[in-house]
Amino acid sequence: MNTIAQRYAEAGVGSIFLYTNEAHPGEFYPHHTSMDQKLRHGVALRDVLGVSRSILVDSLDGACHRAYGSMPNMTWIFNQAGTPLYKSDWSDSHSVDNAVQYFLQVLDRRRNRERMVPFRVERLDYRIQDQQQFYAGLERSGPKAVSEFRDAFG
Repeated sequence: MNTIAQRYAEAGVGSIFLYTNEAHPGEFYPHHTSMDQKLRHGVALRDVLGVSRSILVDSLDGACHRAYGSMPNMTWIFNQAGTPLYKSDWSDSHSVDNAVQYFLQVLDRRRNRERMVPFRVERLDYRIQDQQQFYAGLERSGPKAVSEFRDAFG
């Protein structure tokens, strides 16, 4: 996602990372009990995972996360007026890149005076499921996160 943010920055596309909560808390990154702790986890997210985009930290009770769907890894794209253009219940760089390209093409078409009207579409996208990378993320949180996930999902 950092690459996509850099690729489209010159076109005026902004990108932020909203840090909401620990999806799989463990000994190293436990469930948040204070904003100070949550802010420290946000800094660790930046440093450990190399997030180069601006990171906003949600409130301790997760008000923003709940307002936008509560899924663990969502992506939203808004236009400058704040209208949602894209909503995905999982962040996938290929899907996001495709959407940004499409909406930039729409802007070009409108600049060329094409008469366009919006409509809604729903589609099923596919992403690569990298179990090794997923478990590496669980291990960063701690053994508790790994064992709780294995107990719940085998």
